[in-house]
Amino acid sequence: MERKNSRASQMMQLNVQEMRSVFDKFDTNKDGKISRQEYKAALHLLGKGVAETEAAKSFQLVDTDGDGFIDFKEFMEMMRGTGEGASWKSDIQGAFQVFDLNGDKKISAEELMEVLTRMGERCSLDACRKMIRGVDADGDGFVDMDEFMAMMTRTMKVP
Repeated sequence: MERKNSRASQMMQLNVQEMRSVFDKFDTNKDGKISRQEYKAALHLLGKGVAETEAAKSFQLVDTDGDGFIDFKEFMEMMRGTGEGASWKSDIQGAFQVFDLNGDKKISAEELMEVLTRMGERCSLDACRKMIRGVDADGDGFVDMDEFMAMMTRTMKVP
């Protein structure tokens, strides 16, 4: 039982580390917060054609303290679907669509590698396959929406 709890703790920490890595990619000036400009640039980089007003509205929903920036805590609340105005299911579905480049409702290692490359992350296809296997509950070699949703909604502690 203790070994199982240790594994769960390691997985939660890994998720926080993964989210920190994504947050750091959006925080291009490395000041510990995501500005409106960084947010819009990240949406554009990820291929999200979002209108100015829609981007501003979604930014405001995530910026729960109203300081004009998204800090890591707010980012994690958005990813977990907690906090004010969180529409977690549609946010997670939107994130899934960013990775599902060919629209077949599953994420392959190749798609993951392509998106990470666009974000400036260097990741080998082998490493991407390992990441997919870590989330692929049914063993088909892909991450579907249910698996992605489960990964994104696991209990995560914000440091």
